[in-house]
Amino acid sequence: MAVQPQIPGTGQEGPFRAALIVEDHPLFGDALAMTLQSVSGIRHVIHADSLEQASRHLAAGADVDVILLDLNLPDVDGLEGLLHLRRVAPRLPVLLVTSVNETRTIRAALAGGAAGFVPKHSRREVFRAAFEALAAGEVFAPDLPAEAEPEAPHADAVIRRLSQLTRQQARILELICEGRMNKQIAYELSIAETTVKAHVTAIMRKMGVSTRTQAVLMAQDVKLRGRIADAANGAA
Repeated sequence: MAVQPQIPGTGQEGPFRAALIVEDHPLFGDALAMTLQSVSGIRHVIHADSLEQASRHLAAGADVDVILLDLNLPDVDGLEGLLHLRRVAPRLPVLLVTSVNETRTIRAALAGGAAGFVPKHSRREVFRAAFEALAAGEVFAPDLPAEAEPEAPHADAVIRRLSQLTRQQARILELICEGRMNKQIAYELSIAETTVKAHVTAIMRKMGVSTRTQAVLMAQDVKLRGRIADAANGAA
């Protein structure tokens, strides 16, 4: 009979036995694993230093109960990692543990299905509270920093920008919003990965943004994911 993990200091059984940590800094990953074992009852940790490696672990059937994700990874830009993991492992809660503190990005991540957000280098009590919230089925989000952010473009302005996309570029943007990586987009559309990269550069230029995450945020802000192709219908 399997022994259920207990949350240290509570004597209570916890729902989390194993975790996948997606973090490209080994020292922080090791420290985070020790923190998890101390506050959540987790006894087994799998490490991945990139989204690709995390995907391989999950595809191989990694038996984990929770994913801890840094938004700054070498092979993916911001929210794309979260969107990808939510697509390939929809039943696993994804807790963001990151130094990214832009309010808009964090709020978009929570809206995109993140189970919570813990700033890097938080005290153990914060991680304990996060896992108590996750165990209760709640989203954990400490007070987000108040910051002045540039006003998001009006929906009409975004539609005008999207109307400049070709049909192929509109489809690529939809796939980016679903968390697909360049290699996956290339396979799905039967085009070269270099062609995908060129289209992504053109998409960002036409949308007036400098990163893929900003393009995703712009699309999500005005709920255009289902209307991107329509907006580009008039394009060549």
